[in-house]
Amino acid sequence: MTLEELKAILDQTGFPVAYSHFNETDDVPPQPPFIAYLVTGSNNFFADEKVYKRIDSINVELYTSIKDELAEKKVEDLLTANGIAYQKDESWIQAEKLFLQIYDFDIIVTEEYNNKKIGVNI
Repeated sequence: MTLEELKAILDQTGFPVAYSHFNETDDVPPQPPFIAYLVTGSNNFFADEKVYKRIDSINVELYTSIKDELAEKKVEDLLTANGIAYQKDESWIQAEKLFLQIYDFDIIVTEEYNNKKIGVNI
């Protein structure tokens, strides 16, 4: 999977989606619910002292102004429908007055992604 493919999946929610954060030129932040996603690290598979399969750890962050189970279900149904197994955490961001759902999972990076330069504006 590529980050572009992941973004296409997340776009199906109908919520604003950005890699890492929304730019200053965007409606910062957009009205909830909105999604930010980012690569938080790697969990690569090694063989013969080389990276045999590149595996990126991903966080998908769903921000809502209320506990929004319908928005959560929309994200969860899309992840599940696309074969993405996830772990989920929830927190309240007092300063922003927003609920945060974090969906944590790994993706096996496809070869075309390995050979591209990826910018923040994915």
